[in-house]
Amino acid sequence: MSTAMIMFLIFVALLLYIVVMYNRLVKLRNRFKNAFAQIDVQLKRRYELIPNLVETAKAYLKHERATLEKVTEARNQALGAAKKVAGDPANGAAMRGLLGAETALAGALGGLSVAIEAYPELKADENMRQLTEELTSTENRVSFARQAYNDDVMVYNTRRETFPDLIFAAMFGFKQAVLFEITSPVEKEAVKVAF
Repeated sequence: MSTAMIMFLIFVALLLYIVVMYNRLVKLRNRFKNAFAQIDVQLKRRYELIPNLVETAKAYLKHERATLEKVTEARNQALGAAKKVAGDPANGAAMRGLLGAETALAGALGGLSVAIEAYPELKADENMRQLTEELTSTENRVSFARQAYNDDVMVYNTRRETFPDLIFAAMFGFKQAVLFEITSPVEKEAVKVAF
């Protein structure tokens, strides 16, 4: 075998190795993007439930206008942030914006649940009970989707930070993905909806 042939075979093997690494990184990036899409579905469900919850509570919580407005404002900010991230889950700045908005929404929902506790007739309302049950179910779904997303992000980030993939990840622009983490002590507490 000639030297030229050996060099050609080495070049082909190296090229194939790069293609395999690149495709693996693309596959992992698409997995974490899909995992975020699952979170996005549940967040949209939550964002759709919140206005109904607020409307149901309005009749009873006439003296809690500021609480209701805070929940509505936090929901709108979180919805806007979620739309930004849905367009590009790999955008770290957008993901951090969503995490901040979700933290604010969790705090506002916590304030609403405290207000609801003070009104026994509201807690007894069948519509309110049904909405809060759906919200609790949705929160659980968000948690499961968040866990799956974080698992996929961890696998992707580990692969792109491991040698020799890290050389090609940087060369081809594979950026680090941001975990969907709980960012505040308020959000670490479960949203309490009690009757």
